[in-house]
Amino acid sequence: MSSTTPMSSSPPPPPAASLTERRKAETRMEIARAAAGLFVRQGLRATRAEEIAQAAGIAPRTFYRYFATKEEAIGPLYAVGARRWVDAVRAAPAEVPLPQALEDAVRHTLTPGVGVSTASWNWVRTLIRLAEANPALRRVWAEVCRTSERDLTEALMERLAHGQEVCVAKSREPYSARSEEAGSARSRKAGSTRSREAGSAQDREACDIPDRDARATSDREACVTSDREACAAPDREAGSSLRQEPSGAGRDNDASRARSAFAAAVASAAVRTAMESWAAGDGPAEGPAGPAQLALDNLAALRDFPWADVTRGG
Repeated sequence: MSSTTPMSSSPPPPPAASLTERRKAETRMEIARAAAGLFVRQGLRATRAEEIAQAAGIAPRTFYRYFATKEEAIGPLYAVGARRWVDAVRAAPAEVPLPQALEDAVRHTLTPGVGVSTASWNWVRTLIRLAEANPALRRVWAEVCRTSERDLTEALMERLAHGQEVCVAKSREPYSARSEEAGSARSRKAGSTRSREAGSAQDREACDIPDRDARATSDREACVTSDREACAAPDREAGSSLRQEPSGAGRDNDASRARSAFAAAVASAAVRTAMESWAAGDGPAEGPAGPAQLALDNLAALRDFPWADVTRGG
């Protein structure tokens, strides 16, 4: 996704990692692949950290720069699928409803041959089973799932913030004319130039009409009712921007984050339990009993879940 993507298409991408960060990530992944290969072939108990280092072509001391234990070495492989899932949700166009964005992300991430090669799914199954059987590895799996849930919360917050920008941008033109008319009316009535209140109103034109007559009040209520998250008014002082939040906006943002975190927890659990249920059996990675379909079935059960209320800001 490039920086020229229209504002209405999708939230902005995260900043690119530096060359040093990319090299470290590549080394971590090489170690993780080596660890996975040994765990699958000879088992977790029979594998030593020194063997993992040798298989990865590094010195043992280099291994311990990246991981404290052999179990932690598998974390990057657990995490790569989780990152793909969150990145797919984040990349979904802003106008796509959240349930659809989640389901599309599942198809992108869990369909064999799309997110992970078909041959690799046997490794995925083994690694998840190992996590169930080994407490140390289970903690690594749980931490990756928790991190993914936090990342999904941030993705939902980004979608919410992006939706606010789009709404304000689209709202500005019709409300601008109305704000100018209201400001001119007050100026004529007062026999002076446009008042400070009218000037401030032009900064709040998307969702806070300054005129206090019945028509303006009705307009504001309609705006709030139709899309609460797009109608959080900016600061009431002239020249304020969307980043200068009014009194109480901090509390609103905390509430919005809490709701987004809850939505992320529900969606993440739907995907995690699908993966664990599939790994516990012997069925193929494709078809109605595969991880993608199981996750889609879980998410389908949540279609009537009040996502709009949960992720709504304000």
